[in-house]
Amino acid sequence: MPPAPGFKLPRLYSLFFLVIEPISALVGAYFAHFQPSTYLTLTNPSSPAPATLPLSTNIVLTQLANLYLLFALNEALVLRSTSDLTVWRTVLVGLLIADFGHLYSVKSLGLGVYWKLWEWNSMAWGNVGFVYAGACMRMCFLSGVGLPSERGRAAKPKEK
Repeated sequence: MPPAPGFKLPRLYSLFFLVIEPISALVGAYFAHFQPSTYLTLTNPSSPAPATLPLSTNIVLTQLANLYLLFALNEALVLRSTSDLTVWRTVLVGLLIADFGHLYSVKSLGLGVYWKLWEWNSMAWGNVGFVYAGACMRMCFLSGVGLPSERGRAAKPKEK
């Protein structure tokens, strides 16, 4: 599919949205499904996961893994398949809303989880730091930062 007039995806966006973030989501899916005890313990080290997880916890973590997979597929496949700026913006708005929901989900760990990066483990870097990076990239894209021209920043008008 030829690119929409004036819409050329800058390399940084391409690398982040089409490669780095989908791979990161797949890593999250792997740990949620195949390493659930590790996933839970890293999420809240002060409350380690029991040796045997309840069935309901395994089900919920597998559902979470499936959502991470959906996240990865939306970016790696849907965004890769189109050069329509409206589609890109729509998908990225949805993912930005999900970023805020993801950040909200860790609030029970205390407000320090949002800013005490020197206390972060690998999971906190993924749950907070990487989500900050993704949200910033989405906000920049949605604001037109780095898009090559005014035409590239404006959505292609719908034909009647």
